Amino acid sequence: MRVENLSVRRDGQLVVDGVNFELLSESDTALVGPNGAGKSSLVAAVLGLLPRQKGQVWVLGHPLGPAGELPHSVRSQIAYLPQTFALQGRFPLSVAEFVAFGFDPPGPRLPWRNRSKRHEAVLVALARTGSSNLGAKLLSELSGGELKRVLLAFCVVRPRKLLLLDEAQAGLDAPASEQFQELLLQLRRQEGWTVLQVSHDLEMVRRSCDQVLCLNRYLRCSGPPTHALSAKSLAELYGPNVVAYQHQHHG
Repeated sequence: MRVENLSVRRDGQLVVDGVNFELLSESDTALVGPNGAGKSSLVAAVLGLLPRQKGQVWVLGHPLGPAGELPHSVRSQIAYLPQTFALQGRFPLSVAEFVAFGFDPPGPRLPWRNRSKRHEAVLVALARTGSSNLGAKLLSELSGGELKRVLLAFCVVRPRKLLLLDEAQAGLDAPASEQFQELLLQLRRQEGWTVLQVSHDLEMVRRSCDQVLCLNRYLRCSGPPTHALSAKSLAELYGPNVVAYQHQHHG
């Protein structure tokens, strides 16, 4: 993915201003910054979910159209994990049924085609994410950690190349967050994913990510964690009284 001079308005406010960056193939890039810095808006814009005021975006070598258009062959290689995945009441969809939706690329399809391949792919995806025991459960019955693993199963049920996560670990306790990050790292290496993840967990970013983009409306700095998360860079990004967010591990 390559982004040039990207600016985005939301509710009349300029929330992303002249941003440039490139995601290297099979890299894990973190997007960090204070609340209200424009991180979620940037992710939505590069996915084509939010209009761009100006700028160009290339996804897997293809230009993103003015209204977010991408060829089906490109769109099918993108996976997106939102910050929240709210389900009201006892939503009548099982885990296995939900993951199966990820097997077919976007566009019209005949539900009876590839039934056996779809079933096998779902079983493999659930096994790879430690979710084999969840297949018959309803989505609405899952804990936060279980739901995040199932969302990764949805992403891995067929090959993809680009994964975008918008604070995917929000709401998880420290052990569940650590487990999720370890699973994401394992799957990224196995699948060859290129990852862009919004995160507030700077210690996790230091340990796991190859590149960091520091955003507060415009790109304040970028580079490897040793540079982008230096005391000087963090003070410029968050202010002089910044306290780097860190999960408290017990035991």
